[in-house]
Amino acid sequence: MNGATVLHVGDFKEKFYRDAEAEYIRRIRAFCDYETVPLREECTHGENSEKLIIRALEKEAEQIRAHIPPRAFTVALCVEGTQYDSEEFARLLYECERPVCFIIGSSFGLDPALKKQCDLRLSFSRMTFPHMLARVILAEQVYRACMINSGRRYHK
Repeated sequence: MNGATVLHVGDFKEKFYRDAEAEYIRRIRAFCDYETVPLREECTHGENSEKLIIRALEKEAEQIRAHIPPRAFTVALCVEGTQYDSEEFARLLYECERPVCFIIGSSFGLDPALKKQCDLRLSFSRMTFPHMLARVILAEQVYRACMINSGRRYHK
């Protein structure tokens, strides 16, 4: 893997998420660059109307597109994406010849048009997780992939 950027809408409110992600990022950086870029979550003014949510997702998608690194292999994290086991994910990252850009949406998800534009749609599970926990899970799985690809013990 030639490095990774994680574009995420919104940021941590809980210190324990921040601390967990920071620990995995520290470990990942022994193998490659790993950058997280927080983006502003659009406000729906407390209303969950479909029209407001769609507009918010479209605005968030504009921000995301503006921050995708050139030539990046884009990966949208979404529940309907493809699921990989850890070895398959490690192989995917190992074989990727471009920098990887992971995209994590807000609590409302990602704009459907943006998801279609991505090179890959990735799902950790059919279960629903807090979108901030997805950052921690992603960092751990990238670290695990680095360990698998380097032949080191970590993955069991």
